[in-house]
Amino acid sequence: MRNNNKYQLLWVLIIFIGLASCSKDFLELDPRGTELETNFYKNEEQIFQGLVAAYDVLQWGGTNGWTMKIGLLNAASDDTYAGGSDASDQPSWVAYDNFTLDPFLGPQSGFWNKNYAGIYRANLVLEKAAEVEGLSDEFVARTSAEAKFLRAYFYFDQVRFFGNIPLIDRVLSGDELYTQTQTSSSEIYALIEKDLTEAIATFELPETLPADELGRVTKGAARALLGKVILFQNDESRMAEVATIFEEVINSGIYSLEPNFGDIFKADNEFGRESVFEIQHSSASRGGWESFGNGTEGLYDVQFFGMRDYVGPNFAVGWSFCPVTEKLATLLKFDPRFEHTIIDGNKLRLQGATYTEGFQNTNYFIRKYAGLKDEVALDGEPALNWGTNVREIRFADVLLMAAEAHARAGNASTARTYLNQVRKRVSIQPITSASGDALLNAIYRERQFELATEGHRFFDLVRTGRAEMELADQGFVAGIHEVLPIPQSEIDITEGALDQNPGY
Repeated sequence: MRNNNKYQLLWVLIIFIGLASCSKDFLELDPRGTELETNFYKNEEQIFQGLVAAYDVLQWGGTNGWTMKIGLLNAASDDTYAGGSDASDQPSWVAYDNFTLDPFLGPQSGFWNKNYAGIYRANLVLEKAAEVEGLSDEFVARTSAEAKFLRAYFYFDQVRFFGNIPLIDRVLSGDELYTQTQTSSSEIYALIEKDLTEAIATFELPETLPADELGRVTKGAARALLGKVILFQNDESRMAEVATIFEEVINSGIYSLEPNFGDIFKADNEFGRESVFEIQHSSASRGGWESFGNGTEGLYDVQFFGMRDYVGPNFAVGWSFCPVTEKLATLLKFDPRFEHTIIDGNKLRLQGATYTEGFQNTNYFIRKYAGLKDEVALDGEPALNWGTNVREIRFADVLLMAAEAHARAGNASTARTYLNQVRKRVSIQPITSASGDALLNAIYRERQFELATEGHRFFDLVRTGRAEMELADQGFVAGIHEVLPIPQSEIDITEGALDQNPGY
């Protein structure tokens, strides 16, 4: 059984697979087939292709089924329900929505395999860049810095999703594949911080990018991710340190808020002034169902979020996943961001539009990543080829994280300044005197409104200890559901080398 199943194990995915990338970005991978590692990585061009392959994992949404981070985290939070056609449409999404997860049911296999595939590819680039002779110092430095950022990014997702996990910081031999044991989350965080700190300190990692390199990592992205990583660990003694890191991003002069909130997610505003780190997608890969499993460059969330059987103006047909909760719609109803965050289905119906009500329908749908008719891919399967970029870290997020760090460090005035910058953009009255818990609650509420349906809410609730209070009606149990179960297939194939997370 072990030999029959060994190629299902995540870190056996270590043959370099070059997935074709898109024409709109720097991620153009050539050769487009596969090459054995022993015959590749002999020069700068080939090692750069390895780096491209590591970036490519950022785009994956079809690992072990539909495993899209934004949609699934929305469903786990109180921003949206799972949705779909009915309760049996995507059982793993429903399980995360109502916390009926178990070692066999849930999105855990997809996240586990995706992140370790990215970690492997980053490790491979780091090793080859260090081993191959004749490479320029500048190439090695920048390539290694980017690979460290990517490894940190994938580990940050993995540790948040699973807690104690195997720490793999090099390419493993075949004999080592089944002997990996879990490392404490504190050790994982230490590696993440080390990688990001070293990337930031690399002179060759740029602050800004030319047009033909948009999508690559910058110092600002690395600083923002480092601050977020430390903030998530919730160590009050480090809040001043976190605030300083975010100040470097804020004071760089590179980023600013979009004047119009509604412009942030427009297709013609990709890599706008507010984008600190953006994950690229493309409608040009022409992929069909035969290449569903991470074989296209599209953002699958867009298809999931659209209204089922929709007939009407502007929007394209979707599959009615992640209907917005009545709770969020009510909270945002009189906020200027409502119309740019939520599609009001009832209002569309009054205009003559029709759609089929899906599972858990509320008649409220996600607007930020909504598919538009004029953005449907012209070639391939439209559902798999949405070219919408993910605004992974934007400047408003940085401002609000900086506000939180300053508030927790005792700098209420500075915290209010950053909070009010976000509020001013949408013409909301400033907060002038709040401090302590009242100020923190105001910041948390602003994050809920500003970043709604972008996939941040669940982890925000977990890291601030509010998940049980806000998600109890969904079945969330503290001490269990902060993390996913370890995939049972991984425990079985390692013959018990991995321990299941408590409660599962």
